[in-house]
Amino acid sequence: MNTRLDGKVALVTGGSRGIGRACALALAAEGATLAVQYRSDVDGATEVVHAARLLGLEAIAFQADLADPKAADQLVGAVLTRFGRVDVLVNNAGEMTDAAVKDMPDAMWDQTMEVNLNSAFRCTRACLPGMLERRWGRIINMTSQAAWTGSKDHAHYAASKAGLLGLTYSLAKEVGPTGITVNMVAPGRIATEMVTSRMGGREAEWMAQTPLKRLGEPEEIGSVVAFLASEAASYITGATLHVNGGMLMA
Repeated sequence: MNTRLDGKVALVTGGSRGIGRACALALAAEGATLAVQYRSDVDGATEVVHAARLLGLEAIAFQADLADPKAADQLVGAVLTRFGRVDVLVNNAGEMTDAAVKDMPDAMWDQTMEVNLNSAFRCTRACLPGMLERRWGRIINMTSQAAWTGSKDHAHYAASKAGLLGLTYSLAKEVGPTGITVNMVAPGRIATEMVTSRMGGREAEWMAQTPLKRLGEPEEIGSVVAFLASEAASYITGATLHVNGGMLMA
């Protein structure tokens, strides 16, 4: 199977740490030129860029606050100005805050939708013209098991991630005839700061729910994303790859 991405340009949002970092480095390992979006973690983004450059690849970090409705177009515009194209888009930027529905202010709901769902739509919209012109592209949206199971005190997060299902499936039908694929990756509990900070003595409970009896590693998500970006996955579109150690079987 051909998994190489030589000559391709990949944009990874939320690429400075955790799953985004692993996705960016997995794409770089396959030869992709790398654009790493970050909001505030400049040190993390710089480290990812440095690691990619050690592989002999071109990589640049781009700062953008994707909660701003104007930021996605500006981000993609900056990447196009620098590299001339975006072949692979990984919509990974996301955030999780904690609140019961009865206590949740509109601002918290709106912020989550902007970052987790709306930015994916806007980045995709901005990247599509070039992909359609070249009749090749890979769009990979990072959803969550919470879209299927729900999550107490995270209705806003689960709803935003569920929204990516409709976006992904609809877009896959729209652009399929042009050779562009659109897929989702649904991580389970992965050893990132967002997950481990919420473990709070629940490790035994979580392991009981997970047949593989461990947290996943970010690199195990990155390898799936790199596969979906490659020619080896050219007949996969409108699909969700669940990477959760068996916690959710769907």
